Amino acid sequence: MNKPATIKDIARILKISTSTVSRALRDASDVSAETKNAVKSLSEELNYQPNKFALSLQQKQTHTIGVIVPNLDYVLSTMVKGIDEVALEAGYTVMVCQSNESFGREIVNTKRLSESLVDGFIVSVSSETKVFDHLKKIQAKKMPMVVFDRVTPFLEAPTVHLDNKDGGFQATEHLIEQGYKRIAILAGPKNLEISNHRLEGYLTALKKHKVKIDPDLIINCDFNQEYAYIATQELLSMKKRPDAIFTISDRMAIGAMLAIKEKGLSMPEDIGLVGFNNEPMFSLLQPSISSVDQPSFEIGKVAAKLFIEMMHNNEDMSSVVEILKPKLIIRESSQRLKKNKLTK
Repeated sequence: MNKPATIKDIARILKISTSTVSRALRDASDVSAETKNAVKSLSEELNYQPNKFALSLQQKQTHTIGVIVPNLDYVLSTMVKGIDEVALEAGYTVMVCQSNESFGREIVNTKRLSESLVDGFIVSVSSETKVFDHLKKIQAKKMPMVVFDRVTPFLEAPTVHLDNKDGGFQATEHLIEQGYKRIAILAGPKNLEISNHRLEGYLTALKKHKVKIDPDLIINCDFNQEYAYIATQELLSMKKRPDAIFTISDRMAIGAMLAIKEKGLSMPEDIGLVGFNNEPMFSLLQPSISSVDQPSFEIGKVAAKLFIEMMHNNEDMSSVVEILKPKLIIRESSQRLKKNKLTK
């Protein structure tokens, strides 16, 4: 197999220095048009391909974005697709690592992407992340960083996320308007702002409609189907059980649904259920599950646009916040009033 042509090969054939060849390929002004034409013509003839890695070291840019996500579920994978679309159009490549909700793995991913010479990071933190020194070290190197989806007040960086409070409010108010009185919430980990904001929306809706807040109906658990299943079992075993459940993720809603069916309860007659994320399968289940939809693809696109703007902007963008709006998709699992009208 023939070795690929190098700058040294071009210089040897044309009897000029390698630095002259390099400047000619860059179209430098101090190289004559005759030499440039000769170099470019021979490079095409030899099918010369520049060493992009070496070139990136010279330019201190690799045009590669390191993306760290907690997992690649439907929502986050859709966000990554949005990031990739904008990155591709701007001439960037995306390298994706998932932490699997592990703080330790997030640290390892950050280190490995840094060693891969990415230009910067777009990050959604894990549910275990409570200390952010590994990300602050990246920022100290003046590398661009955008935080998306799961934002945190402990990092000074441009952010893009959903209006999670409004999503929690929409879901809870809908259940109240359907006549449910004891509405439980399966909230996420307390250290995550998305958990707290969706819980805040839930509480705001209860207060607005003068529904008594019962701390026993507020359960914090991981974004995990199994944990949600166990938490729902506990809720349904209460002497005065809830008549509706709002889960702050669809994975949790699946766990809740399994526990509800196992208990022999019917949705929406005996108990209502609303999830969060609006995964495609929710329209196919029996009954179909109501869920808060978020513009995941658009969130990813906005995150990538912010990153690219940081790459070409010397101004401080750490205070930039982009917030997108959710929309409740109402299905059979929570439409009790409609169901009652149909049966009368």
